[in-house]
Amino acid sequence: MKYLAPDFVTGLWLAWRARLFTVLFWIGMVLVVATLLGAQFSGRQPATVALDIGLSVIRLGLPLLIILLMQELFTREFDRRYYLTSLTAPQPRSHFLLGRFSALIILTFGAIIILGIILAALVGYLSYYGYQQSTPVDLGLGYVVTLVFTAIDLFVIATLALLISIVAVTPSFVLIGTLGFLLVSRSYSGIIALLENERYVVDNPELYRGSLGILYYLLPDLGALDVRRISLYSKWEFLPADWPGLVLSTLAYALALLALSIWLLGRKQFN
Repeated sequence: MKYLAPDFVTGLWLAWRARLFTVLFWIGMVLVVATLLGAQFSGRQPATVALDIGLSVIRLGLPLLIILLMQELFTREFDRRYYLTSLTAPQPRSHFLLGRFSALIILTFGAIIILGIILAALVGYLSYYGYQQSTPVDLGLGYVVTLVFTAIDLFVIATLALLISIVAVTPSFVLIGTLGFLLVSRSYSGIIALLENERYVVDNPELYRGSLGILYYLLPDLGALDVRRISLYSKWEFLPADWPGLVLSTLAYALALLALSIWLLGRKQFN
């Protein structure tokens, strides 16, 4: 780890200099406002709605933070030719990549913990002072498991954004490519399930299922990592039966993307 420490510290300093902690502050403000307003104006059970909306804000807001961090730590490094300093040190390029990527992951996981604590406090307040719900929310182990699965989801998104940042020629490509991956990988399994259960929604659903089924071999099923219903309804039957295989295959996919990024950076030609 001592070989990664200088680039790890540099990554943290670049994030601080770019005022990306301000972005986290505003994500937290959106979380607080959306959670409280959602609980007040929804006809459903307020604590359940508040937790549902809060988890959605975390799952939508933190990928944007990852993209901004990736642009600051990698894409602009290449775009502004700062690599003439950072990559000339007598060390493998993998140390540069792993050091800064470690800083990004630590910041992301720290953001999950901070936002998770804020959301739990808000929902706990609503549960304590609101009426007794027939299906109370689970802010214990079920909530922790939900956040851990969210962290795995964000780790995959971060490795994909890293790969794009290594091969991209403009910072905007990191934004577009990562958001496109996020949208497809989180939604395709739900669309296939819809075509299986509601066959009347389109003509010839088998054709669409066959086409979308190819995505199972190309992309991880990030939609299956959204296990928030465990915490929303305190029911563990919403945990996928094959969750160990799901977690291992997703982590293997992320590590493969990370290894490919290291390989590409080692062979990248700078002009």
